[in-house]
Amino acid sequence: MKKLLFIVFLFCTLSLQAWERKSVWPKGKMPDPQPHQIAAMIDEASDPKFKADKHRMPYLEWYDAPAEDIRTGACVILISGGSYMNCYDVDHIRNWRKMFTEAGLQCVNFVYRTPRPEGLPIYQTAWEDAQRAVRIVRAEAKKRGYDPEKIGVCSMSAGSHLAMLLAANSQTPAYQAVDALDTVPCHINFAIAHAPAYVTTDAETGTMASRQGYGIDVRLSDVFKFDEKTCPVSLHHGGNDVFSPNGSTLIYRQLRRHKVPAELHLYPNRGHGVFGTERGLEFLRQLGILGELQPEVALDDRVTSDEGRKEKSEQKELWPAGMTPDFQENQCTPYIEWHMPKELKTRAIQIIYSGGAYYGNGPESFEVTPMRRYLNDRGMAVVTMKYRTPRPSAESGLAKHTNAWQDLQRAIRIMRSEAESRGLCPDSIGIMGSSAGGHLTLMGVTSSLQQSYNPIDDIDKLSCSVQWGIGIYPAYALTDGADGGNTEFGNEDDDILVPEFNFDLKTAPMIFIHGDADEYASMNSVKVWEKMRSMGIQSELHTLALREHCFQRTASPGTGSYNWMDRVADFLREQGIGIGE
Repeated sequence: MKKLLFIVFLFCTLSLQAWERKSVWPKGKMPDPQPHQIAAMIDEASDPKFKADKHRMPYLEWYDAPAEDIRTGACVILISGGSYMNCYDVDHIRNWRKMFTEAGLQCVNFVYRTPRPEGLPIYQTAWEDAQRAVRIVRAEAKKRGYDPEKIGVCSMSAGSHLAMLLAANSQTPAYQAVDALDTVPCHINFAIAHAPAYVTTDAETGTMASRQGYGIDVRLSDVFKFDEKTCPVSLHHGGNDVFSPNGSTLIYRQLRRHKVPAELHLYPNRGHGVFGTERGLEFLRQLGILGELQPEVALDDRVTSDEGRKEKSEQKELWPAGMTPDFQENQCTPYIEWHMPKELKTRAIQIIYSGGAYYGNGPESFEVTPMRRYLNDRGMAVVTMKYRTPRPSAESGLAKHTNAWQDLQRAIRIMRSEAESRGLCPDSIGIMGSSAGGHLTLMGVTSSLQQSYNPIDDIDKLSCSVQWGIGIYPAYALTDGADGGNTEFGNEDDDILVPEFNFDLKTAPMIFIHGDADEYASMNSVKVWEKMRSMGIQSELHTLALREHCFQRTASPGTGSYNWMDRVADFLREQGIGIGE
């Protein structure tokens, strides 16, 4: 009896793991068959008992459906990388299957033909298999209980190159029709693409990016058409990837040119790998793929308490009486205010200030107070600043940001002079601003070796350089929006960085967070990120699909616009700043 129960148990266990496999092509109908190609994941193909002749046909492997009470009506096709030489990413497929199934998506693993075909582009047979696979997945939608217009992919490396072919080229047939199934559309509805390889012209033949995606003659590969069925894409890339992250920034720019919602997530000091799939889930939630969005919540209503800090210090004016440089009668009085946590967990200091188009600014703004409380709660000292606004008069001949920049340089020097007396580190200071304040942050980060005013006392002998910056939807960074919204949304090649950013030898790493639909275009952040990377400075960047200016003011739980402060905390930890969870 015990033996019988064991056999029944073993059968049930195996049956749960024996997922259904479905061949992609009818027998004898596979286009461009090549005798050296197989279709198998690397773990199976490396088994000594593997029989190649039994594994010539690409296939879909259907996993168990999610529990009924969490189903979203969406399906995700999982695509491994492996240089088009094999299907390598066994662990990633396993992890994605668990993550997406738990999020309510039907998962199916797609195994295509490798190694690379001979006499054809390196991707050709895989692309043929992929278009056919999408048609099968769409045809199976009713039977398996998901929406045929909620089908997407999650991919890695060469698999992400293939994902972009699916995302951008569905109206270009990869093969001649073999049966009635080929009348079913092969477009996809979303893509989460990790570390797309071979997408720049210095790598498109199947090599690492020989010039790291740089050079006036290096561009996005012409293979991607960006046709009318191009779907929203979330791109994820490490800043040190040998398959250049510039490939992802170039794809992102093309998606924006075609008005396709997109996200770009760039991770500093990371090589070739999978990073931030959780951001991909936030992306799907924002698009409505995971169901109806929850009601948006005001940021000011989420972080409401000052219990995580000591009593306020008194406001401290920045300039001695009568010594304010380029004084303007109509401007406010600039000051800083220290906000110390109850329990100090890091000696680093964060200064925060708001935007306001350089016409006004406020330390109690939603752009300041919630983040100040968030960091205080995690044991970090915060200094808030009110800088001089409105803009200098036209008669003064000063740029819109000059007085604010003077105030910022002075504020950093004062913080540095007081740091040790407060138990803090004078050489661990970061700055954070939003919108116009983001432009001001870029001034502080890139141009600290430039003197914005003549010294007035010993404090001005101190450095005004910073160790990091946090730019939240920075405005005015590109020439097509130097004094307002970006008229071309920063997408064109002649939309370049404004000249006031020096990018001097003290330029510090940054994190950028920007709404993809912001009229103060996300390309402000992307093009600064590209410039910093070209200097060897590893920065972080996140754009948020469908989100406009002030994306964080109200946001739906579970989206990137709701969780954005956690990305700032992750970045600070990346800089070695030991804030609490």
